[in-house]
Amino acid sequence: MLSRRGVFRLGAVAAGAAVVPGSAAALGRRDRAWADVAVPPPFSVPLTVPEAAVPVRRTATTDYYDMTIKHAAAEILPGVSTSIMGYDGRFPGPTIRAEAGRRVVVRQTNAMMHETVVHLHGGLVPPGQDGHPADAIAPGAQRQYVYDNRQPSATLWYHDHSHHMEAEMVFRGLAGFYLVKDPRERGLGLPSGRYDVPLMLRDARFDEQGQFLFEMDDFRYRNTLLVNGRPQPYMRVDARKYRLRLLNGSNERYFTLRLGEGEGQGEGDAMTVIASDGGLLPAPLTATSVMLSPAERVDVVVDFSRYRPGTQVVLHNTDGTSEETTNVMRFDVGHRVPDFSRVPERLGRAADLGEAIVTRDVNMNLDLTIGQFVIDGKTFDMDRVDTRIKRGETEIWRVHNRDVRPSVPHNFHVHGTHFQVLDRNGQPVTGHEAGRKDTVAVPIGGDVRIKVRFDRYLGRYLYHCHLLDHSSMGMMAQAEVIG
Repeated sequence: MLSRRGVFRLGAVAAGAAVVPGSAAALGRRDRAWADVAVPPPFSVPLTVPEAAVPVRRTATTDYYDMTIKHAAAEILPGVSTSIMGYDGRFPGPTIRAEAGRRVVVRQTNAMMHETVVHLHGGLVPPGQDGHPADAIAPGAQRQYVYDNRQPSATLWYHDHSHHMEAEMVFRGLAGFYLVKDPRERGLGLPSGRYDVPLMLRDARFDEQGQFLFEMDDFRYRNTLLVNGRPQPYMRVDARKYRLRLLNGSNERYFTLRLGEGEGQGEGDAMTVIASDGGLLPAPLTATSVMLSPAERVDVVVDFSRYRPGTQVVLHNTDGTSEETTNVMRFDVGHRVPDFSRVPERLGRAADLGEAIVTRDVNMNLDLTIGQFVIDGKTFDMDRVDTRIKRGETEIWRVHNRDVRPSVPHNFHVHGTHFQVLDRNGQPVTGHEAGRKDTVAVPIGGDVRIKVRFDRYLGRYLYHCHLLDHSSMGMMAQAEVIG
């Protein structure tokens, strides 16, 4: 039964105020069991790829989908039936594959006993289609979302955004991929078809019956890693290039991902980074690791032909401190097959947001006096406008994490636009963070500077921490874009 327990109490926040998600202190405590139900050994369960959503109708300009948001059962742990909340009852939800410039209309029916909202994360859509908590779908009701897809190719995702409830509802399964492609990308020759694989990474906690166990800000006990809803799976791959679309779908866990054989020691094997949140980078980059805070995406190309057939290559999380949180998944390399894909020297267009007119400061912290997370000293109020922004004007936002004691990480997500990350703690960012972004990590006691411009629609958009337990406890605000 879904409840609001812990949403407005200090609870685990105060108890673990000095515990930093991703730290040895957070994961090393043994005052409770790491998992209350037996989980399979790493790499004993095959990976599954989320099914593609099928349009119920197509016209010359539009694809129409019907989805039902409902309670269902899924086999996450082998032989165990786990109750979930799912789009069409699936975990993760079905993948919507959209074409840039071609409209997608999704009719969502709420078959649950409580309201829900669907947010297209990374979508450049009008406020009324964005999934604002004020636009809830009542039990038994329907809502039609219209996405014009006037944006470049990108790995997006959709998830619940209910008022004060998004953390628990996403934790219980309300998330799925939304992939946009455009003609420019199709002409690049990147790996495609079954060699273009979306991977939703997240953690979970189960009780002794194998049911999801949710407690607010309970990061340190969520020690079962899932990829596409499967625990630490393996995937058989041909010895050729693959595009892996990596999404951190966790509520609070950070991942630093590295690819390699054996126990994950050493520098890690090279991956070619081709895209971040907002789409393709201007040019490919070589990296031996990538860091993803919750909700961030990065697309990489891995050439498995460099490995001998029979090689087992592991995707490691170097932020983990145990087998449960270090080994993410394994790739079992098969025989070489013909491969006509490539990674060209030029990919997408560089972001150019122009010269900034306004500079703003955004302060994020845990207010221990009220036991809630706040932005600029306030908890979220749907009826309050916190910032007014003029459409078409470029601004610089200095986003500060004021939590030094207690040490609490945050990140920052802006709805309705993409931004450019200028620097973190005064140092320029590199890698996928240099591309178009909608979410960025904010270091403990530090800051990031981002360049933002809303140049499409008027109306209200949210900005918040995407550690969803934090946003559910108030760390969210809203901007109004004015003419």
